[in-house]
Amino acid sequence: MTPSRPYIMRALYEWIVDNDCTPYLLVDARRPGVEVPSQYVKDGQIVLNVSPSAVIELLIGNEWISFNGRFGGTPTDILLPVGAVIGIYARENGQGMVFEAEESPEPPDDPSGDDGGGSTSKPEGRPSLKIVK
Repeated sequence: MTPSRPYIMRALYEWIVDNDCTPYLLVDARRPGVEVPSQYVKDGQIVLNVSPSAVIELLIGNEWISFNGRFGGTPTDILLPVGAVIGIYARENGQGMVFEAEESPEPPDDPSGDDGGGSTSKPEGRPSLKIVK
């Protein structure tokens, strides 16, 4: 089976937006494949506002997340592997989810915004998810 993380992220994103809240992604900026403005990274992490009013062309694929956002008024393309996302939560109340760290820090092979079809690798171990309150 394919990993459930991107499906859960898409569902939580929709739930947060449907409840008129602002979805934030907490990202491990040290992971290979993460392309974010380094001046906004603190302690190896970055928080990204991915609300519909803050980003353009948000794609939460099965292996990659991409969008265009503004940093200091400058449009910037953001690209990150789904495995680099530590959590997704609503800014207003902190409700959301933190994900268990993945074992392999290697990014997926195709950052072209694919839908994740065709992956033959199987995740090891049993994932555990936690609710952020």
